[in-house]
Amino acid sequence: MQTVGHSEHTLKTALISKNPELVKQYEQLDPGEQRLLNEAFRPRSDLFGPITLHSPSDWIISHPEAPQDFEQFFSNLHRKSPSPGKQTIYIQCIGLLGNTRSISEEYLKWLKGYCEAFFYGLTVKLLEPIPVSATRCSFRINDSTLNLQIHAGQILTFLKKKKPEDAFCVVGVTMIDLYPRESWNFVFGQASLTEGTGQVD
Repeated sequence: MQTVGHSEHTLKTALISKNPELVKQYEQLDPGEQRLLNEAFRPRSDLFGPITLHSPSDWIISHPEAPQDFEQFFSNLHRKSPSPGKQTIYIQCIGLLGNTRSISEEYLKWLKGYCEAFFYGLTVKLLEPIPVSATRCSFRINDSTLNLQIHAGQILTFLKKKKPEDAFCVVGVTMIDLYPRESWNFVFGQASLTEGTGQVD
């Protein structure tokens, strides 16, 4: 196993910005919020703790990506930001998330709470769960796994049509495998930054 971690210097270099807009936002935070952010620089912080890689097929090893600091993220022209009247995250459950409806409801309750904490300041609402058939998306049986799979791109189109007016974004959640095109075996999820839609399985 391999462990990936970052020093305090590396974290500060990546996370601290002199961008006047970001500095102003930081200064407007209350002392408690500032303390929470400062926790990120502690070597044993829970926010950016070491990550254990269990095998060579782990995502971080098998899908290397160029590093990105916070200012690069903030300046990305494709980054979508909440705006007045569009500050609600909607979660659309597609199919059951467990063996029973009660398990699905419990999971969605947990997911809603997590999103409210992670996307602090945004409202999170659950849309009425729907069966997979309601999406009218293409599907297939995977030749290798024999699992049912639904077309990820068509799910995005479906979610776009259902997106409420006050939505910052709408996210579909399903336990059914997804595939983006015939040549792909599967995909973990897919999103549209411009349309504010996405889904995960």
